[in-house]
Amino acid sequence: MIAPASTGAGARGDPPAWVIVAALWLLVFTASSQIMIMAPILPLVGDELGIKESVLGTLVSVYSLMVGVFAIVAGPFSDRLGRRTILLVGSGLMAVGLGLHSFVDSYASFLVVRILTGVAGGILSGSTISYVGDYFPYHRRGWATGWIMSGTAAGQILGIPLGIMLAGSLGFRVPFQLFAIAMAATCLLIFWRVPQPEVRRSRQRVTFVRASRDYLAMLSRPEIRAASAAFSLMFIGVSLYVVYLPTWLEREVGITANQIALLFLVGGVANILVGPQAGRISDRIGRKGIITFSCLALAFVMAGTTFVVAGAGAAFAWFFLVMALVAMRIGPFSALLTTLVPEQRRGSLLSLTVALGQVGFAAGAALAGVLYTTIGYGPTTLLAGGAMFGMGLLVWFRVPEPDQSGRLPSPTPLPASRALAEKGAEGEY
Repeated sequence: MIAPASTGAGARGDPPAWVIVAALWLLVFTASSQIMIMAPILPLVGDELGIKESVLGTLVSVYSLMVGVFAIVAGPFSDRLGRRTILLVGSGLMAVGLGLHSFVDSYASFLVVRILTGVAGGILSGSTISYVGDYFPYHRRGWATGWIMSGTAAGQILGIPLGIMLAGSLGFRVPFQLFAIAMAATCLLIFWRVPQPEVRRSRQRVTFVRASRDYLAMLSRPEIRAASAAFSLMFIGVSLYVVYLPTWLEREVGITANQIALLFLVGGVANILVGPQAGRISDRIGRKGIITFSCLALAFVMAGTTFVVAGAGAAFAWFFLVMALVAMRIGPFSALLTTLVPEQRRGSLLSLTVALGQVGFAAGAALAGVLYTTIGYGPTTLLAGGAMFGMGLLVWFRVPEPDQSGRLPSPTPLPASRALAEKGAEGEY
């Protein structure tokens, strides 16, 4: 049987909407903080465990690799088992992985726990926004997503500075222990207070062949190809811009390391101030206009960085503007993605875009290193702006805008063979 469509937030017997948002906010806060803490504490890790600098970076990259791989794997299971189950499994596994950081004593053991934590990150990656799409009606998804994703900015403002301070005074394991406690609390909060939305779920057995076929079928739709490409361009542009920004500011502008830390705190404040409001406004006036405006404005702001920023004051103001424009599109774009496939395929689509985003970020970071050392940071910002400009064009011209109910005006039909397969599978849902 097909479960009834979601009645949305506030259904009878459900907790208040803010409780759902708070649980998912805590999940995003903890998951993002434990990623961001790695870069600043790597020197401490290397010194204490005797790890060579040449391999320290793999402790970061292996996490991203696992997230990309297991996001793809988790998507079909999310569609079959339901988001709540996946959120419980992912948060529980991440709590265990973070707790195991207490026992690392070598490069190999640290690599293993980062792999385990990356697996959990991949399981969680697409499920959070998929849950928003399942539980909240379309006209409230921007508000919910904006607040939930502000957890990343809160980690940037609170979690990372506190974690760095504790790591420096008590050892690098302490921040991970605190994050483990926070993630365990998240798992319990989800168990007690986050219900499974009443949406249709796939009843097909998950196999490699079927999952591959479903992903290819999704990518056969031009609007999904465009949205996926836009998601990748977003991460490519951000990584091209951000990875070597601190290096350029320190070497060319003369900003100190402490000012760099303050710079990212300012960026987190911009995210919290703008993200939730942009999501709420997009619930009223539509998503595409806000996304396109933020992308086009960001393209020019990024490209103008080396022309405008000549000191610390300009750097703070300019980076605040960059992060405000980045935050402006996160909630609206995530909400828009939730409408592009039926609810029983939503987890697969969100997981696919996350995996493509990870690939885009890794590609952008690798390219940024080559560009910075060969042509400098200025041309790199032009390419970052170009990626943002391309994202804006793709969203405006190729991604459809649903009506207020979340229904697409004219969804692209499936290929004939796939449509028949879908029709035949309906009885199994």
